[in-house]
Amino acid sequence: MQTDNSDSSAYEHSTSDVLYGNETAKALSNFTISQLTMPRAFLWALGTLKGACAEANLTLKLLDKEKAQAIILAAEEVANGFHDKQFPVDVFQTGSGTSTNMNANEVISTLVSLRSNNKLSVHPNDHVNLGQSSNDIIPSCIHLSAAMLINHELLPALQHLTRTINEKAQAHHNTIKTGRTHLMDAMPLSFAQEISGWSAQIDYVHEQLNLSLTNLCHLAIGGTAIGTGVNTHVEFGEMVCKNIAEKTTLAFTPAGNYFRAISSQDTAVNISGILKTAAVSLSKISNDIRWLSSGPLNGLNEIQLPERQKGSSIMPGKVNPVIPEAILMACTQVMGNDTTITLAGQSGNFQLNTMLPLIGHSLIQSIQLLTTSSTALADKVIKDMQVNHAHIKQSVARNPILATALAPLIGYEKSAQIAIQAYQENRTVLDVAKQLTNIDEAELITLLDPKKLAADPQ
Repeated sequence: MQTDNSDSSAYEHSTSDVLYGNETAKALSNFTISQLTMPRAFLWALGTLKGACAEANLTLKLLDKEKAQAIILAAEEVANGFHDKQFPVDVFQTGSGTSTNMNANEVISTLVSLRSNNKLSVHPNDHVNLGQSSNDIIPSCIHLSAAMLINHELLPALQHLTRTINEKAQAHHNTIKTGRTHLMDAMPLSFAQEISGWSAQIDYVHEQLNLSLTNLCHLAIGGTAIGTGVNTHVEFGEMVCKNIAEKTTLAFTPAGNYFRAISSQDTAVNISGILKTAAVSLSKISNDIRWLSSGPLNGLNEIQLPERQKGSSIMPGKVNPVIPEAILMACTQVMGNDTTITLAGQSGNFQLNTMLPLIGHSLIQSIQLLTTSSTALADKVIKDMQVNHAHIKQSVARNPILATALAPLIGYEKSAQIAIQAYQENRTVLDVAKQLTNIDEAELITLLDPKKLAADPQ
């Protein structure tokens, strides 16, 4: 799956400057809302789908071999990003995405004519769009692009992040630190235990996304205009999905109910919800890292992050958590995209959702932002962050909440008195407990051992 168009500009010089036709030109005149166009991943899906449709029509003997093969070749060029500049239609267009579908039909038709020196006539609607409607093509592109990005990019990035966290945890099973609830000192735990929570969060999201792939692999293709399959062969949808499955190794199949697949975007809404959860998880981890690295003198200063750039243009020597901050902004965008997709998902009136381009654009952006954010968090933050062992050890030794371990023996109130006095007099709990209880010092040392208190009951 090609997600960039790095080779397209050189290739395009060998073709006409404009490959699209009248319908695309009308769209460019009508839709001047933004400078956003459909993303590369969507265009890959669109080209891939057009080629699979031509292949199905060839098998069904609805297209002759010469025309079908010419369409397939041109569609592959679209999928591979050789003509991305020929897809200038605004994301904010007709809600079915008809303009983008016609854009592809016209570009492919023109490419066939150019490659054959105008000897082969392929009509944008009659041949390139044979057996299709924008209403089943565009929803299929949303599912196809999202499934491929999640399977080949996001899931591996999440796995990489989990491995990186776990590797860091393995080195710090014996690093005992102060836990915190409500941002206040709490019972001790190991650094490995703390960041195992991060790993578990990412594992959960990975599991949910992996399960969601099955639904994404159900495509609307074959339903045509409203779900009845008008003007297409009864086997067309199944053949197209088979062709795509063979090319992608994902098990794409026709939707079980075309009316749902065309009139609603419930699957996209569900996927977006999981992506929002991923954004929340990455935000939690990034904020933990910001807090833990705060200081160095007047913050927690439990970890040091690698210096990526100067932290200030006016304060020399300042190191800021720049990568976590960038990730937090990306995650905020994903959460905003989820709201957009949710509201757009409501716009399924009767037999068609009419915010398809916006859903496709937002969903792809969310997947890609989470992919790059996960990789950045793993490689530019967690992998090289250092633990401040001396500071952590000193802090946990003076943690007044250690008095909690004495409560079963002396009661809550007496333990609270020890904790408060230890804090007020800047003394250790052990020192105050020796003064205020009759417990043997050796037993106190055992009871108040932070490592023992942090022992995992599992």
